[in-house]
Amino acid sequence: MTSSVHVQTEIFRYESPLGSIVLELQGDICLHTRLQKTRAPECSPDHPAALWLRAYFRGKVLPLPEIASPKTSFQKRLRKALLNIPVGKTCSYGELAIHLGTAPQAVGQALGANPVPILIPCHRIVAANSLGGFAYGDEWKRKLLAWEASI
Repeated sequence: MTSSVHVQTEIFRYESPLGSIVLELQGDICLHTRLQKTRAPECSPDHPAALWLRAYFRGKVLPLPEIASPKTSFQKRLRKALLNIPVGKTCSYGELAIHLGTAPQAVGQALGANPVPILIPCHRIVAANSLGGFAYGDEWKRKLLAWEASI
């Protein structure tokens, strides 16, 4: 008889220089990041996601902590492409769509479904003539892009 161990999902907060980040964690796995205020307890500074965020906000690069698996092969390819965009740089929806062999609208929909913004840097994708969308709004997107441009 095999037994499965279920690790409980917990919600924590990480206070970044740009505002509160909510972390939905299952053990060492980061399932979701949300850029919003919360009354959740502060995340342990030793959690892999907190260590990664602390390094990121200090302008350092660490290997990505364990995160929720992509749900589709397209999301897997998209994540890989996003992770190849250097900090402080941007790419347009159209450029990314050409790289992935799809339409810009498909890219936009997949970016909107990204469960771990910042860790998977969907904020680095912009429209040809504007900022473009972001699940957590223009203010967060501007702050993240300005932060990255300054480091």
